[in-house]
Amino acid sequence: RFLQCRGPFAKRRHPLVDSTVVSEIRRCLEEGIEFQGELLNFRKDGSPLMNRLRLTPIYGEDDTITHVIGIQFFTEANIDLGPVPGYSVKESSKLADKFRSGFSTYRPIPVGDRNVSRGICGILQLSDEVLSLKILSRLTPRDIASIGSVCRQLYELTKNEDLWRMVCQNAWGSETTRALETVPGAKRLGWGRLARELTTLEAATWRKLTVGGSVEPSRCNFSACAVGNRVVLFGGEGVNMQPMNDTFVLDLNSSNPEWQHVHVSSPPPGRWGHTLSCVNGSHLVVFGGCGRQGLLNDVFILDLDAKPPTWREISGLAPPLPRSWHSSCTLDGTKLIVSGGCADSGVLLSDTFLLDLSMEKPIWREIPVSWTPPSRLGHTLSVYGGRKILMFGGLAKSGPLRFRSSDVFTMDLSEEEPCWRCVTGSGMPGAGNPSGIAPPPRLDHVAVSLPGGRILIFGGSVAGLHSASQLYLLDPTDEKPTWRILNVPGRPPRFAWGHSTCVVGGTRAIVLGGQTGEEWMLSELHELSLGSSTT
Repeated sequence: RFLQCRGPFAKRRHPLVDSTVVSEIRRCLEEGIEFQGELLNFRKDGSPLMNRLRLTPIYGEDDTITHVIGIQFFTEANIDLGPVPGYSVKESSKLADKFRSGFSTYRPIPVGDRNVSRGICGILQLSDEVLSLKILSRLTPRDIASIGSVCRQLYELTKNEDLWRMVCQNAWGSETTRALETVPGAKRLGWGRLARELTTLEAATWRKLTVGGSVEPSRCNFSACAVGNRVVLFGGEGVNMQPMNDTFVLDLNSSNPEWQHVHVSSPPPGRWGHTLSCVNGSHLVVFGGCGRQGLLNDVFILDLDAKPPTWREISGLAPPLPRSWHSSCTLDGTKLIVSGGCADSGVLLSDTFLLDLSMEKPIWREIPVSWTPPSRLGHTLSVYGGRKILMFGGLAKSGPLRFRSSDVFTMDLSEEEPCWRCVTGSGMPGAGNPSGIAPPPRLDHVAVSLPGGRILIFGGSVAGLHSASQLYLLDPTDEKPTWRILNVPGRPPRFAWGHSTCVVGGTRAIVLGGQTGEEWMLSELHELSLGSSTT
């Protein structure tokens, strides 16, 4: 590729470049004949050069052109063209360096039905800017890593941080990318390495932390959620099954993190067995649980950054049945999804409801499906692939009995008529048993949604001698989803419960406390770091 365009982002050949000579070069290459001539070119800084060029085809034994030898001599062209339009020379150099590798490429030369210069890819005739912005940025992180081994030009392109950020954003979504930007040390680590570590999980590690402050009175069965790099704890079950309604915050950005009681106005009724979710950046939403008067189906929202923070009730029309130990997740940062749980008299539920909190007057909407998974409590809902949700585990109903489950179900909410699909599970008709070792059946476990759609499972109530800290990984986007065990070094927790674990910044799972009998030590945390930037 000859530098016939002046300036790093020029889209057309400079008018002083002789188009007749360019056409003659193309004709000679296509017909396999020798070319000699001169052509005006430009350096990357825009200064003109006169290029004396000779091209000679080389034939193989079967009369096929296998190579073209090119000899060129550059001499300074005494032409005053002024500055590069729109940029100073210094500015244009900076912009060009952003996506330019500095390596020349050749155009493949068709000769009739023959292909001259075999093995040279025509895509390399494109500018580095077009390759980066229009093509490479649309690939997955794993693909970019592979492309970097093809040739030196692509290797140089794939070292660019701006390209890696675009790749991560297109593959993982803007919301995930913004969350990763808040991770301590992410900028120092760089997008390329961060993408590699979150894809391979090679840097995953456990560590134990000790924090200050206290959560008093002591409690269990509370709910925890992350808002940015802050961990929020609400409610719980105190002494003699006393429902709690206070709020505590742990700021992990602090040099010495400590639990702080947040004084809020109009707190919801005390409860345990509820869910706490984050929406709209800094807003927390509480749903359901078991209160002093029984089961609840109310919704309260708190803006943690408001002065002062105030809980307000959302009177959503047509609410679901009151319940506890249900599962919830958020979609698009504004929608709350609630599934299953335990209703009055211990009846297990199998319904799924959606509440759009961006509406002025939110209305609960049950998602109509022709078939539902068996009723259950203590399961998890995880969002992946934009608008898909994955259900795993729980205590599920099977006839008159209840068993811990290891079933996996998915639903795509972008479809006109969403439906549950059984991905894996031993007890379901038509369900596949994937290769690999599936996690033992469990409830009240932890499910972590990783960038790219994979789901990480650990902890919970597991029968027998199975370790609750063993990690299991599943990619529901695979044609044949396969469970695999992820062995992680460090100091894992002895127990990990879904209601007391939250994901911070998309790269850290914070497990609160260590349980010894009925005592909760909330000054002790265990952190599962998925990237070395978080350690």
